[in-house]
Amino acid sequence: MTTDTYTGGLDGAVIAVAGAGGPAGRAVLQRLARAGGHVVAADADPGRLAESVDAARYDAGGADITGEIVDLLDLEATQDWAARIEKDHGRVDGLVHLVGGWRGSASFPETELSDWDALHSLLIRTVQNTSLAFHDGLMRSPGGRYVLISAAGASAPTAGNAAYAAAKAAAEAWTLALGDSFRKLGPEDGPTAAATVLVIKALVHDEMRAQRPNAKFAGFTDVHDLANAIADVWNTSPQEVNGTRQWLTPRP
Repeated sequence: MTTDTYTGGLDGAVIAVAGAGGPAGRAVLQRLARAGGHVVAADADPGRLAESVDAARYDAGGADITGEIVDLLDLEATQDWAARIEKDHGRVDGLVHLVGGWRGSASFPETELSDWDALHSLLIRTVQNTSLAFHDGLMRSPGGRYVLISAAGASAPTAGNAAYAAAKAAAEAWTLALGDSFRKLGPEDGPTAAATVLVIKALVHDEMRAQRPNAKFAGFTDVHDLANAIADVWNTSPQEVNGTRQWLTPRP
């Protein structure tokens, strides 16, 4: 079990990462672990999760990173995951929400409402379930943080991106409501926990650059820059980051 001397920041923090498979997950796991965090990763895809955890653990020099398959569309399963983390480590100090997905159309009239159904599950329901499951544990932590990765399209929806932009906007609103709960339930001098939204245009990583060497990826955020921005949320006071949107790409 993790010791109970944690007072905030990343060193010694117990952080859950939802949607940890893939290049972004690998970069985030590595960054948090290198800073001294005990990282608990989850993903729906066993292969992607194992690859991400193994690579991040190797990159971070054998750091404390574990993985678990969790159905984040199931509230009870998500609550059980949060409870296990607290039981195993004595507390939970953060949830990073990396669960993503995209569907779009050539034009607004061609939008398939089945896209909305899929994106509602991926981008909204998983936020609802993780925020509800981890709310109380983050409130009990001296450095609780909930971090959502969102997209600039939520603030400037385009005709072919209606379902995606609407789902991202809903996830942002839900996360800001979580931040309001932290504010209202916290002490009078300010919240001890924080919920914040990091806004990107899209992500880029080394494999993408290798596949498209002539592409400029204008406005894209490198996965390692995203990982650094996530880490900075723990290095900033909850009063400063709670209930905020932080832009990692130019505003549209």
